Amino acid sequence: MGEKSPPLGVKLSTDVEYRAGFPNPFRARVRWFDPTSKRRLSQSEMLPDEEKAQAWIGRMQRAASRGVDPATATSTLAEYGDEEWTLAMRGLEAKTMDPYRAGWRLRVVPTLGHVAVTAITNGAVDRAVHGWIAEECSKSTVKNSLAVLVRVMEPALRDGIIDINPARIVGWQHEYKRAEDEMDDPRSLALPDWDALDKLSAALVLRSSDQFAGWGDVVKYAACTAARIGEVSGVRVQDINRDEWTWQACRQATPGPGGLIDKGTQGKRRRTVPLIPEIRDLVAARLDSVGSDPMARLFTGPRGGRISTAVLRDATHWDEVVIKLGYEHLRRHDLRHTGLTWMADAGVPLHVLRKIAGHGSLTTTQRYLHTDKRSIEMARRRPQRAPGERPPGGSWSQSGPGRGASTASADRPVAPHRGNEKPADLEESSNSAGFQHRRDDRI
Repeated sequence: MGEKSPPLGVKLSTDVEYRAGFPNPFRARVRWFDPTSKRRLSQSEMLPDEEKAQAWIGRMQRAASRGVDPATATSTLAEYGDEEWTLAMRGLEAKTMDPYRAGWRLRVVPTLGHVAVTAITNGAVDRAVHGWIAEECSKSTVKNSLAVLVRVMEPALRDGIIDINPARIVGWQHEYKRAEDEMDDPRSLALPDWDALDKLSAALVLRSSDQFAGWGDVVKYAACTAARIGEVSGVRVQDINRDEWTWQACRQATPGPGGLIDKGTQGKRRRTVPLIPEIRDLVAARLDSVGSDPMARLFTGPRGGRISTAVLRDATHWDEVVIKLGYEHLRRHDLRHTGLTWMADAGVPLHVLRKIAGHGSLTTTQRYLHTDKRSIEMARRRPQRAPGERPPGGSWSQSGPGRGASTASADRPVAPHRGNEKPADLEESSNSAGFQHRRDDRI
């Protein structure tokens, strides 16, 4: 990276050598003389077949013919971004630079920074964007992260290092439309019952490298506690109360500079989540295995690292597994929908379910109720009127409020309990015999 770029039209000598015993046995190499220092410099790459080796040499020759240092042409995205940052960001207003820097530092580099510039494809960028959406980044956050990646890749396109700008992808906004649909009917995204969850966990473990059993534990814990994958990664020994079998959800793993970091849960809300009997043995075994260190993590990857939704997806070949099981729609976040749906069907009171989920609005929680139960709950929360008294602003019928009727009472927040006192409903739900995993309950 520190060598002076050769002048325009520098001549490269090239060769391809086959080296048996390597996963990528074809070594492609380019060499050239630096006209200033008179030193002979070289750059090489190990590739799976001769065709790819020749293609790599071709790219190096095109880069050298344009005055690009071959070392630059083979650098990683993070290295290339540091090298070309000033040129790539020229012309931007100061107020635009802050979100662009944040997008580059917090999302682009942790996700794609280790990949060679020439190896970044439309598919790689597409998967990165979908990972950010799965991490619940806002639309503007994803847009800024993608925009800064487009700008960094433009100099590489201009210099002939790449043939197209792979960051110019379209259609990613449709994922947010799916998220809106999901909020309308999150129950439709849940797994049907415990057997389905058990089969999913076993299939993911079987498909993973070395059949790491920890992936199955992560999936079951997420579904039974209605937690996000990042929150599961944030569980520590001190967060589990074995006397009351509850979990204090207060942190999550999220992408940061240099990789995954811990931060507060979404909305900065600490939640008390009951641990049902079905997973208590799993949690107890985890606690026993990690020892007495209160800061030890309960759930880690096979090498002891943090877990994100993207890590779980790639390590278990999630997309392939769920298609084979007949759940093409299922994403990692749908494990959270599964838990909240099962809890609602088991009769967990609405205000308790809201606290478990960490929802800011009661309306969001109501979407997890069965349609019949939701109608009754909304009717129950309306103020009672004397016989014959007309509702304000309209009329009431079996189909719901008349035109102009107020619905504010259905969204009125529940007063939180004081101090460390645990609501009776929550204590009852945590000590119950577990909820019945059915989605066809009727009342």
